[in-house]
Amino acid sequence: MGLGDRLFATSEEREFARRIDDGLALVEAGLLREVAFGDDVADVTGRYLLDAGGKRVRPMLALLTAQLGDGNTDRVVTAAQVTEITHLASLYHDDVMDEADLRRGVPSAHHVWGNSVAILTGDLLFARASQLVAALGERAIRLQADTFERLVLGQLHETVGPRPDEDPIEHYLGVLADKTGSLISAAAQMGVIFSNAPHEYEGAVRTFGEKVGVAFQLVDDVIDLSPQPEETGKLAGTDLRAGVQTLPLLRLRRLAETDAESAALLARIECDVDDSASVAQAAETARDLDDAIAQLREHEVTQATLEEARRWSREAVEALEPLPIGPVRKALTRFAESVVERTS
Repeated sequence: MGLGDRLFATSEEREFARRIDDGLALVEAGLLREVAFGDDVADVTGRYLLDAGGKRVRPMLALLTAQLGDGNTDRVVTAAQVTEITHLASLYHDDVMDEADLRRGVPSAHHVWGNSVAILTGDLLFARASQLVAALGERAIRLQADTFERLVLGQLHETVGPRPDEDPIEHYLGVLADKTGSLISAAAQMGVIFSNAPHEYEGAVRTFGEKVGVAFQLVDDVIDLSPQPEETGKLAGTDLRAGVQTLPLLRLRRLAETDAESAALLARIECDVDDSASVAQAAETARDLDDAIAQLREHEVTQATLEEARRWSREAVEALEPLPIGPVRKALTRFAESVVERTS
């Protein structure tokens, strides 16, 4: 995210960065402890994606906003763990629904153990997050429950798709706000709540978290088209190949209504391989899809998606206006900027 000497020049700001690093170390140790169930099978499957890595975006945000109050309290660290375990749980379920082959550079859990084990592992992780959040009191339980409801509704709306009278792009942005923005927003709120920071900061960080979450996912849509699986951990066009709607594809579909070249590109991307096709025909179709994905990567709709991500990032920064000028606001601003600069 850019914490360190390049971002923080003064000794006070460097001390701030050290507190974040110390907090992340506590969170990481807690995650290793909490993602253990005293069961030979569950201990392996539950730690699988945790051990595969991850950016720890949600714990980082909780720790950052906590510096507006009492800092890395035990309750803040627990709340940060809750957000990451909840996120991990959702990945197990998402990969089953999307039939994803890879996650964080390793085979997805359902490819290793099957759908049932992957789903049950996600359920176990949701249960562990609930156990942790229960110790934080009713406010945390309600926030977690509201967030979980939005996560599920986002997945449901993505699965069902837009209504006939609903704009597909607006529908998609709503899905992103629920599926990604809600949990990032909750993480930012938890940092304020459990550090005893001033109540008036809560609305600002809630809006910031949701907007930066949408920006994060829009950049993921662009990264999905990346030809560098060693950085992204996925084959180029993984989401498109699985039939997952992304903003570049939705914009291409809209443009295809009036532009013949865009219509032709869309047809190539959405071409299904006939079950009766020969091996040679299937290979040719796969090569054509690879080429079509490369063309989509360079298409104006992908650049427009990046611009949309930057707009959401700018709005996230604008939401921070009520926060005091200082290292927290500076770090959150840099966080929003780094979201749209990343390549993996």
